Amino acid sequence: MAAPDTHPKPDPASLSAESIDFAHRMFEAARTGNTELVVAAVDAGLPVNILNSKGNSLLMLAAYAGHADLTTKLLERGGDPNMLNDMGQSIIAGAVFKGHDEVVRALAAKGADPRLGQPNAIQAAHMFKREQLMDVLGATAADIGPEVPMPVPHP
Repeated sequence: MAAPDTHPKPDPASLSAESIDFAHRMFEAARTGNTELVVAAVDAGLPVNILNSKGNSLLMLAAYAGHADLTTKLLERGGDPNMLNDMGQSIIAGAVFKGHDEVVRALAAKGADPRLGQPNAIQAAHMFKREQLMDVLGATAADIGPEVPMPVPHP
């Protein structure tokens, strides 16, 4: 039996055009790092773990874009660091992939699981030679099996 979805998506048909437009503006604000706007909206009642049409949360968009301050503030307001998007990608693996070390540290400090998603954060750190993050992620030799691609060579 499948586990219940803890973050169900509302039926878009049940939302007003104004609500959908507002949500799009908030996702763009998270992506561009407009901390003041996103935090004010969350503090006023916008669900911190709201998802866009691809299953990305405000936290996912802020972290992937490298906005450490916004990432931290969303985490402080209950942003779930262990959500996976519709492609099975974790927030922390995305931050590792993009090379946003400060964001990775903030997510790890709030309990982001580095073994979630595919590839997971530890595998991404290995593949992209982000050795400085292996300790932060709690990596062990057992995390890098033969199924993990070798590090990407630099030209």
